[in-house]
Amino acid sequence: MDYGLQSCHGCGLLSRPASGAEAGRCPRCDEELVFRKPRSLEHTLAYLIAASVCYVPANLLPVLTTITSGGSESDTIMQGVVLLWSPTGWPLSLIVLFASIMIPSAKILALLYLVFTVKRGSIQNNAQRVRLYRMVEIVGRWSMVDVFVDTFTVSLIQLQPLMSVEPGPGLLFFAAVVVFTMLAVESFDPRLIWDCPDAKENKREVQHA
Repeated sequence: MDYGLQSCHGCGLLSRPASGAEAGRCPRCDEELVFRKPRSLEHTLAYLIAASVCYVPANLLPVLTTITSGGSESDTIMQGVVLLWSPTGWPLSLIVLFASIMIPSAKILALLYLVFTVKRGSIQNNAQRVRLYRMVEIVGRWSMVDVFVDTFTVSLIQLQPLMSVEPGPGLLFFAAVVVFTMLAVESFDPRLIWDCPDAKENKREVQHA
């Protein structure tokens, strides 16, 4: 930043933008170049709060309702994990457990940790925190697997009047959790992690002066 170099958020190219009032463009992918995403922490925290609010009904409300001649039965995500657990179905049960319950909550906690450490100006474990962000960015896309499973189930199992499957209200909240966490990941600027040591050093220099 001191030398006027900007890292492209799209392709990672380090370049010096052309001088002028308008923002520069990346010469490789034509992405707009900015030193830091504007209001990155505020936007990330807002999305995380929204995801946390939706996470509760996503796990308490039914995501799938099975209607048969004997009545209807609704299942939450955890009930679906229990029903899938069998000598042959346990791999799918574990996939749904990790993708639908553990990964979304881990993403929220990890991003909250990154936001608060940047806010606090932490200068420790910068490389590890960047790796944590990259891991959240890569793994987060698999959170949608439960929505895909339920969608395929609803579209395939329609044997009316004998049997039919309908999506439950919990599915909408779960999809909202996934979308909000994805937006939070995109809003967070990992370059802020590396700004913390500089800010600390400048603060110390001012205090000593």
